[in-house]
Amino acid sequence: MVRERKKRSKFTPISIPTPLFDNIREMIEGTGFPSVSSFATYILREVIISLEGKKKKVLTEGEKKKMEKRLRILGYLE
Repeated sequence: MVRERKKRSKFTPISIPTPLFDNIREMIEGTGFPSVSSFATYILREVIISLEGKKKKVLTEGEKKKMEKRLRILGYLE
């Protein structure tokens, strides 16, 4: 019988200044965050998602017109 190993997330330490750590620890008291690490992970994920959204290319008007023309030629637009 093959035993399946539970997939565990691997972690790596990130150093932050002690005063920042203390501020975060005080700030998360009474919230759903069990630790400074879980809060930092949440914030970093949110920032990354936000930055990735800004990276997405926005089409220029010329590109939009070319795409619409091509879709008309292909019969997808009237």
